[in-house]
Amino acid sequence: MNTKIYKHVHVLAKDLLQASVRKNQANFDEYYQELQQICDENEDTDKDHPVQWETLADFTDDLELAITIYEKALVKAQAINSKDFLSSIAFAIASLQVELGDKSSAIKHLEQAKIDSNKIADKDLKAEIVDLLETLQGE
Repeated sequence: MNTKIYKHVHVLAKDLLQASVRKNQANFDEYYQELQQICDENEDTDKDHPVQWETLADFTDDLELAITIYEKALVKAQAINSKDFLSSIAFAIASLQVELGDKSSAIKHLEQAKIDSNKIADKDLKAEIVDLLETLQGE
């Protein structure tokens, strides 16, 4: 990923988080729009990357819209075969699907995330995937 864009997305994520904590909706909306613009401008270019889409989805309040954005990020992660992004994005989608009551879709995403997470170093994410999958399969 382009370093300049990555840094910009990272700063926007911090700004969005801070605006959210401070309950400053005007600033949050401004930063969110800026991140959306980065995603739109880079889409289908050599600067397109799952991190910008995943970050946008992370800060999207509408759960169904967030899933749609995560699914776009998932496609981008598949294109570059990034197991880290594939795992984290599929886990995020599954978590939202659980909130929306779509257990079967959540399980499918978690099963794929579990496979992809075999190739990553993040032990905490691996454990979260397995724990949620086992919880849902045990219900």
